[in-house]
Amino acid sequence: MRASVLLKSSLLTSLLVISSCATTKYSEDISKNDYSNLQAGRMYVVTMKDGSKNQKMLFRNIDGNNLIGTAGKKDSTVVTIPKANVAAVRDSRKAKTTAGAVVIGAAGVAALVLSSSRADN
Repeated sequence: MRASVLLKSSLLTSLLVISSCATTKYSEDISKNDYSNLQAGRMYVVTMKDGSKNQKMLFRNIDGNNLIGTAGKKDSTVVTIPKANVAAVRDSRKAKTTAGAVVIGAAGVAALVLSSSRADN
């Protein structure tokens, strides 16, 4: 009985983690990349292809081959990132929601496993 509950709980947890991906990855060919899913006024974390430090930006618009934004909601420093340097863009709000969902799901699975192990005794 315990193996069945553990199998079901691990399957549920893995489905939750897989289905809640919040990163959009971009290929080497810039012409194939679609940046239309980026929304103005949202905070994004941009991962660079060259491995340099991830850059946070409040996205504003696309100007030619550059992503334009500001350093933050309160910091109006202009940030310009060339599309050729972008490896992935992550919506920080979705990432926080995903992390919260994973924590809640893990707590639920732990409660299920704990209650089933007590029921077996």
